[in-house]
Amino acid sequence: MPESHSTIIPGHRYRDAKAAIEWLCTVFGFERKAVHEANDGSIMHAELTLNGGMIMLGSEKNDEYQRGFKSPKDLGNIETRSVYIVVENVDAVYERAIAAGGAIIRPLQETPYGARDFGLRDPEGHTWWAGTYNPWASHE
Repeated sequence: MPESHSTIIPGHRYRDAKAAIEWLCTVFGFERKAVHEANDGSIMHAELTLNGGMIMLGSEKNDEYQRGFKSPKDLGNIETRSVYIVVENVDAVYERAIAAGGAIIRPLQETPYGARDFGLRDPEGHTWWAGTYNPWASHE
């Protein structure tokens, strides 16, 4: 898949951002583009890329801005957004997600619109969807 330099980049906060980075790279195949660590070992800012897309993440902070964000685990696994990742081998991603402790919220399935996908929560409760559906592809 060609590099796109998408201008929409989801962001997440994690209690253990280092573990989240490792998990996301292991399960989905993200690559570390940049990881900036603070003196206390927390992650100030990280950029992970995958097939021309990017997410950004960092450690939870207790400052004026960050107090407005809550982890899904703080809210009884309530999520107000999710991220869909287009993958070539969804079966392999599904198996890695299970092996890495991802909580499957929708099993691997065929959709009426021609995709194969599944949904899961990462270890800190963020919702992710992965599948073969590519909305950039031509739909005729």
